[in-house]
Amino acid sequence: MDLGINGRVAMVAAGSKGLGRAAAAALAREGCKVSICGRDPGALEAARAVLGGSALAFPCDLTRPADIEAWYKATLEAFGQVDIVVTNTGGPPAATFLDLTEAEWESGVQSTLMNVVRLCRLALPGMRARGWGRIVHITSLVAKQPTPLLTISSTLRAGLSALTRTLAQEFSGEGITVNALLPGHVMTDRQLHLAEVRARKEGITEAEYFTRAAAEIPARRLGQPEEVGDAIAFLCSARASYITGASLQVDGGLIASTF
Repeated sequence: MDLGINGRVAMVAAGSKGLGRAAAAALAREGCKVSICGRDPGALEAARAVLGGSALAFPCDLTRPADIEAWYKATLEAFGQVDIVVTNTGGPPAATFLDLTEAEWESGVQSTLMNVVRLCRLALPGMRARGWGRIVHITSLVAKQPTPLLTISSTLRAGLSALTRTLAQEFSGEGITVNALLPGHVMTDRQLHLAEVRARKEGITEAEYFTRAAAEIPARRLGQPEEVGDAIAFLCSARASYITGASLQVDGGLIASTF
């Protein structure tokens, strides 16, 4: 199925690893010109090689406003415009409420929320001028089902869900869709880290944790990054033009909520 985005320009935050890299790869397969950012030069170069010679791989710390602006400007210089933005942030520290410091809260706001706000503020004027745009926020299931061990993430991801709906209401009449994607247990470096933390906290092995996690998922397995990437590519497509303000769960049926 042709998704109708061949030649579109896509910025994918934290696109050198994990879900960001999977999203960038899926968009590249659809013919998008892809710009990714990341902090690890080696991972950036490896991802760029996989994405193809036209891809832009830009060193960027998403907690630094100047870095975000420099990445956006570099993308414009390379490709002329930005049609698609996939926001993707590293998870804040895994800890319960009383174990968190004020500095960790402030850092979480910058790394999980404000970089998304900044990217949208940069990209939306151009999207409005052209009458077409796609924004997808990669968030987390904790936006719908908070968990004490991920207090900061649960709080801020819910805020991203509200931002998604707010932007959708404001800009959908101008050819711009804004959606959130909520991945479940997907085999990424972040998932491996959380498994280590939870296994240690519960006094079990990581293998036991993964076995138990899979048993709780109706699909009876953890997801693969490519499955998330394909869902993101669809939300960015011309065929998804009437989907906006949505929070799409890609979780193997884990969350049973009807809302």
